[in-house]
Amino acid sequence: MARVTANTIDIEKAAGVLRAGGLVALPTETVYGLGANAEDPAAVARIFQVKGRPPSHPLIVHIGGAEQLDGWVQDVPRAARLLAEHFWPGPLTLVLRRGPRVPLEATGGLETVAVRVPGHPVALALLAAFGGGVTAPSANRFGQVSPTTAEDVRAELGDAVDFVLDGGPCEVGVESTIVDVTGEVPSILRPGGVTREDLEAVLGAPLAVPATSPVRVPGQHPSHYAPRARVVLVEPDQVVAEAELARERGHHVGVFLPPAFPGATVEAHAVVRVPASMPAYARGLYGFLRRLDEQGCDLIVASLPVEEGLGLAIANRLRRAAGPRPTV
Repeated sequence: MARVTANTIDIEKAAGVLRAGGLVALPTETVYGLGANAEDPAAVARIFQVKGRPPSHPLIVHIGGAEQLDGWVQDVPRAARLLAEHFWPGPLTLVLRRGPRVPLEATGGLETVAVRVPGHPVALALLAAFGGGVTAPSANRFGQVSPTTAEDVRAELGDAVDFVLDGGPCEVGVESTIVDVTGEVPSILRPGGVTREDLEAVLGAPLAVPATSPVRVPGQHPSHYAPRARVVLVEPDQVVAEAELARERGHHVGVFLPPAFPGATVEAHAVVRVPASMPAYARGLYGFLRRLDEQGCDLIVASLPVEEGLGLAIANRLRRAAGPRPTV
């Protein structure tokens, strides 16, 4: 697998790989995606195979603009058009009724489809060159830490990807917000790069954030976004004590030191000082988790941020990272 940069030649080559049924890792503003031709069931099936992703877990279809929705979806309500107008291109995914262009293989057998317009110039250039929709979950093994650089993709998937477009580090760093607009009241099924507060300001009404939903969407598995190290969540003022206790018990401990304790010291194998800025924290979150894995930590002690703005998405990812792991 050749190392590439995202120039015009590379984009045209990547589009050709998609047309031929291959897989392309592409940058978005959120994380790197593992892309395939959304209308090619065999190519879509290969995504599931490479990721080790259960076929019942739906994928997000990426398109080049809201004007391309016809055929991919049906019955676009006013709320969906309003959100698309304000947040596309960008880290917002809308769940709508499936249109005829979307194979059931991409939706996990559902009659709904998740669709978005990515806010990255390389992704948009690839979609324009390809001329169709691209299914693109995160370019990593199922349930593990999402990649935010091309190097992460290569380390995770190697030659299982036919082509990698290197668009630099992702600016947002956590996945898109998923909003279900198929019901009477829009609801957030996964918090992400567009905040609840911004969505509500546009809609002029509160959004539900249900604990569970009959609509399956990416990122709902109990254990997700997880490093190799086990993640333990405690209150911010308990992080240092919990980390030192784990160290005494023989763990190689990694610590997410909360910004409320800038001068604190902790005896640990590796320490990440969490940024006070939530955008900076979101941008660095997956890189922090990967770094602690690379440094040989077997346990990570962290706390949740205040669940406002991007803090809601960060807390969601940390809870999933700390979720119960499947038994082998």
